[in-house]
Amino acid sequence: MKDLFVKRFLHYKELGDQTFSQINDEQILFQFNSESSSILTIVKHLSGNMISRWTNFLTEDGEKDGRNRDREFENTVQTKAEMIEIWEKGWLALFSALDQITEENLYSTLLIRREKHSLLNAILRQLAHYPYHIGQIIYIAKMLKNEDWKNLSIPENQSSEFNADFIKKQQTKVIQESSSPVCFLESNEVREEYKGL
Repeated sequence: MKDLFVKRFLHYKELGDQTFSQINDEQILFQFNSESSSILTIVKHLSGNMISRWTNFLTEDGEKDGRNRDREFENTVQTKAEMIEIWEKGWLALFSALDQITEENLYSTLLIRREKHSLLNAILRQLAHYPYHIGQIIYIAKMLKNEDWKNLSIPENQSSEFNADFIKKQQTKVIQESSSPVCFLESNEVREEYKGL
């Protein structure tokens, strides 16, 4: 199960990484209005949460005394390079914690703001929380880039082509993986190269 968690979290991190490759120093600071967050402040919040939740997660409360959550929403950094350093520190804390998960401790109890959670529940909470904020980052970047935005998933109006290509690749993969004297998985027809053997 640990591998599945790592795979899911890594997928969302990669979406963030691909987004950052498309924006500049000025764009990380953009705020639509005073009540909105910038990409930078969302990254600071994510990283602050990850470091607090996952540092010594089995023995300490997930809301650390030293965390200043309110300060995470202030634009205190000016460059994308600094922002990415903050981003990476958060993910390092998360992936280091996930590496400590075993079948034995998966259902152990831990605390977040003194509230008891199973480790599994704490992971699932963050699998909802982090993609929520990464989606915000992507949405802001997409607005800023407009027609220069490079899609991170299926491009608009290309779903049919994507699905057809995906199915074709899957069929080829199945045929390759089940290579045998029979032409197709459900066919009794013998392939030419196997006749006469």
